[in-house]
Amino acid sequence: MAVLYSRVMSFDPSEPSSHLRDRFILSKGHAGAAVYATLARVGFFEPDLLRTHCGENSKLSGHVSHVDVPGVEFSTGSLGHGLGVGTGMALALKRLAKSQRVFVLMSDGECDEGSVWEAALFAAHHDLNGLTAIIDYNKLQSLKSVNETLRLEPFADKWQSFGWQVHQVDGHDHDELAAVLNSRDDQRPSVVIAHTTKGRGVSFMENSVLWHYRSPQADEFEAALTELGNL
Repeated sequence: MAVLYSRVMSFDPSEPSSHLRDRFILSKGHAGAAVYATLARVGFFEPDLLRTHCGENSKLSGHVSHVDVPGVEFSTGSLGHGLGVGTGMALALKRLAKSQRVFVLMSDGECDEGSVWEAALFAAHHDLNGLTAIIDYNKLQSLKSVNETLRLEPFADKWQSFGWQVHQVDGHDHDELAAVLNSRDDQRPSVVIAHTTKGRGVSFMENSVLWHYRSPQADEFEAALTELGNL
């Protein structure tokens, strides 16, 4: 999110519906807090609104919502839908001969779903080079590891065989991310497989499936802030 909104995407917070904007869809909608924080940081709405996140009658629901939230393109939460919607946006832009790009951030776990691969086939068939999928490949799902749930490997080979340009990067390296996200294939859609560590920077959260649902409380919260502050 930080790289896309600071070094890659074209947008104007004062005109969130501008036809000149690049589009971003968070397919892993449960990570909506990251979208809201980013949009507030770049000026789509006042940061004070973030304090209402997940509160009663808040516009900022747990799963990201576009309703009355400028800058959010599409409400998500049920996994496996974002790439299909992004593919439709990219097709429309291509048919209108527009150069704007569409970025879709996905989880590795949602790649278990057939709708993802239907969209992948469609995007390659229509040569949607304005479409970039980014996969947060942290190798953990809701209850177990990806390998234990439904093995994805050879992951990069699958995308390549579907006709996509494939990049594999360190998902924590901003310069590496910026380089691949600013590139664009002449014809094919692109997928960025971002290898990440779930809970990175907080020792007791790293690579632990427990924190897929759980939030830090009391002393845990203070300890996490301390560790992150020391990075």
